[in-house]
Amino acid sequence: MSTAAVMVSASRAGRKEMSQNVPELILAGQDVLLQGFNLLFQLGDHKYSQKARAPFDASIGGHYRHVLEHFQCLIEGLPAGEVNYDARRRNSRIENEVIFATIFTCDILRALKKWTDATLERRCKTVSSVAYHSDSAAAIDSNIGRELAYCIGHAIHHYAIIRLICNEVDVEVPKDFGYAPSTLKHQSGLATD
Repeated sequence: MSTAAVMVSASRAGRKEMSQNVPELILAGQDVLLQGFNLLFQLGDHKYSQKARAPFDASIGGHYRHVLEHFQCLIEGLPAGEVNYDARRRNSRIENEVIFATIFTCDILRALKKWTDATLERRCKTVSSVAYHSDSAAAIDSNIGRELAYCIGHAIHHYAIIRLICNEVDVEVPKDFGYAPSTLKHQSGLATD
């Protein structure tokens, strides 16, 4: 077993012991981040940053950076109670360097590990450009739990695109990678009918 596989197995074992006190939504956030983290161990910088042809015209790293930076906006917005998704840094190192993306993922996982039910219940404002015809961003009342759920769903959506890009650049992904939990449950129910 590789060092990476041992690290991931140890991480999962430790999480199972601690999961009794961790809110389900935080566990879901950790799970989706660990899916991306595990994919990174299969990639070198070349495959990670390689742009797939049209219609994708994008890289695994570009989509993974986009996912991580949404989580970063959420974490950084927590103290002030304002989550500004338009303030993403678009860090090219996250997009092009597997080791940097791995470290960045660990930093996000470490931050989420400190969250509690009280954290999820905190009120916040989100800032995001949602209208094509306006130069101003919308400010919307929300809470941290709702925004974490958004980041998780957003990650799954981008993982589905990453799955397609992986197929184009000859990278094998786990069977369930890029599928929403509800889709997997539905497929599982169909298999038992």
